[in-house]
Amino acid sequence: MSVARTPVDGSTSYSVAADLPLRAGIGLRAQHHSDLLRERPAVGWIEAHSENYFAAGGVQRRYLEQLRAIYPLSLHGVGLSLGSIDPLSQTHLQQLQHLVRQFAPMLLSEHLSWSSVDGRFTNDLLPLPYTEEALRHMAARVSHVQESLGRQILIENVSSYLQFPHSTLSEWEFLAELAHESGCGILLDVNNVYVSSQNHGFDPKTSLLSLPRAAVKEMHLAGHIARQVGNRQMLIDTHNQHVCEAVWDLYGFAVRLFGRVPTLIEWDADIPPLGVLVAEAQEADLRAEFNHVVAA
Repeated sequence: MSVARTPVDGSTSYSVAADLPLRAGIGLRAQHHSDLLRERPAVGWIEAHSENYFAAGGVQRRYLEQLRAIYPLSLHGVGLSLGSIDPLSQTHLQQLQHLVRQFAPMLLSEHLSWSSVDGRFTNDLLPLPYTEEALRHMAARVSHVQESLGRQILIENVSSYLQFPHSTLSEWEFLAELAHESGCGILLDVNNVYVSSQNHGFDPKTSLLSLPRAAVKEMHLAGHIARQVGNRQMLIDTHNQHVCEAVWDLYGFAVRLFGRVPTLIEWDADIPPLGVLVAEAQEADLRAEFNHVVAA
């Protein structure tokens, strides 16, 4: 467990946990703040969306301070738009620096995506063309962020619904090269792998074999839905469902391949009671333990 300390300015800050938790964690959502403090369920850690806690004060920040004293914390960003050609927002980086300095998260993460053009943001994490040019651009941006924060960040694969015909690399080759060139880690979203594999017709297990084992330092699990789009059915990454059996199966394969790393249950829409997320995290623990034993 990390140790809290009080800086000269009176705010509480924390040291980084010495060991990453093996038990699964849950995404921190405002609906569950009070329940988490009151019930203190036996989950391994919590993951907060960084941008929700940029404000220097207020009730959100106070809850995060209280919960960080109980649980190891990971910060997961959604707003840097690393793949965009827009300049990186220095204001955003500075706010993230302050958050990292105070809360000393065990892990930091962002996405292999872009979401802005000429300063105008979309409400989605859009895929990149997987080309050498895009790889150089992304590696430079990731390196800059890591230098600014003084910390390694993890980059997450995203769900996609289209592919660029001029891509020269697979997503997995791109991620592996990005980790090699920038020194970043990989946040493997197992649900996103499954969703994209079904939408584009590739073997998700074969894809995971392309990733460097040492670079995968966190996994995400979530739910999705099926929708008819034109004359084909597509899977949509909604984060509003239980993890399906096919994703659990792929998670087991990932554990056998990469070992046990911090695993998160994500649920971002139609958010259920806290107990549902805790039960899903416990299911992840059981499956991780079983597959870890099998791999051994």
